[in-house]
Amino acid sequence: MIAPGATIGILGGGQLGRMLALAAANMGYRVHIFAPEEELPAGDVAAHVTRAAYDDNAALDAFASAVDVVTYEFENVPVAAVERLERRVPVRPGARALDVAQDRLAEKTFITGLGGTPAPFRAVAGEAELIAALAAIGTPAVLKTRRMGYDGKGQARIATPGDAAAAWAAIGGAPAIVEAHVTFAGEFSVILARGHDGATMVYDVPHNIHVGGILDRSEVPAPPAIAAHGTAAVVLARRAAQALDYVGVLTLEFFATDAGPVFNEMAPRVHNSGHWTIEGARVSQFENHIRAVCGLPLGPTTLTAAAVTMTNLLGEAVHDWAALLADPSAHLHLYGKSEVKPGRGPEPNPTTGVEGAMATNRDTLERQMREAAAAGKFELAAKLRDDLRALAEVDAARAAGGLHRQQPGAMGLGTSRQAVEPPPGWTPPKRPDPMTANRSKPRGPRRPG
Repeated sequence: MIAPGATIGILGGGQLGRMLALAAANMGYRVHIFAPEEELPAGDVAAHVTRAAYDDNAALDAFASAVDVVTYEFENVPVAAVERLERRVPVRPGARALDVAQDRLAEKTFITGLGGTPAPFRAVAGEAELIAALAAIGTPAVLKTRRMGYDGKGQARIATPGDAAAAWAAIGGAPAIVEAHVTFAGEFSVILARGHDGATMVYDVPHNIHVGGILDRSEVPAPPAIAAHGTAAVVLARRAAQALDYVGVLTLEFFATDAGPVFNEMAPRVHNSGHWTIEGARVSQFENHIRAVCGLPLGPTTLTAAAVTMTNLLGEAVHDWAALLADPSAHLHLYGKSEVKPGRGPEPNPTTGVEGAMATNRDTLERQMREAAAAGKFELAAKLRDDLRALAEVDAARAAGGLHRQQPGAMGLGTSRQAVEPPPGWTPPKRPDPMTANRSKPRGPRRPG
């Protein structure tokens, strides 16, 4: 067990590292960031920063000597760097998880070996092989580079076999896999935390909605048609974690189809579809990751409200922070990036884009309440109804002049504090569930990555 007061090394300096560092600090740990970029959102909240390339062996050795354990915030850290560190200091999760996740062919082969079902796929190393693969799996299809690529990058869609040459040129002729098209009702992810002792905690399965290949929002609980696939997907995720002897937070993404959950990809790290856990779960994915890598007991993953929606702020939408902070049901998370570019997605990239907040949505609550009632989940429907009533009472109090918002200043980004002065005769709604008594409205982080 690594006790509070120790130093945790994090490879990568993006927003995921930032959130890990904040969670670590809350538990009394120091964080040392190792990354090559000049602008490091995680570096702003870390005790120490080493700016060096991942192949700088002298810098890696000095880093290993300065920390008590190492983890990473993105999956494209060179495996060689992790293997070097492993010879000097514990690294959790280990290099094996990176080795699998960095290669789409290795990843899908690994999952298939555990009994999982990815979309039909073939490995291709040239245009002729691509044409042969399309003949086998059919079109439409998606061509993906085996390594790197995120938010739809490193991919090319193939509508007909005649598109093969253009698709191969679009990915630069890199080693690739081609996947058959999947018809699905929705996308979801399984986010689990596994401790050094093998103990595992799993979060509620979020329904993930993508726009243009980029995560737009995540909703929990997922609609019944999506949630029905959760049990089988969780079983597979547990198998993957055990097979990798995994320590930390692991995420598997799926498509919900008529034939069951179809595996999409694996991320050996905390995940953008789990940012809602910061305010929406008893213990966030970030805190549980820190607990796991330090050998501490894992915390509960239960919801703090009946429903939570996380929405990414992309590009210019980040400038809506004042309006978001005026919403009593929202929590805003900004990442300290200096440059805003339109359409930037959720994956860690310290030089482009700004993401930022998670908020609840009345329409989402109403839809989830109706779906819960239709599915016979009357206790959940009652909680959602109470949340809607609470929002209505807050609106009424504001109209009566009872809620006065504290305007955030330059140092107020990332907070959502409010000054509350209820009008005469107004009392807060009573909640039957003490777990949600102080969280009567779903809340969480909107983020970009």
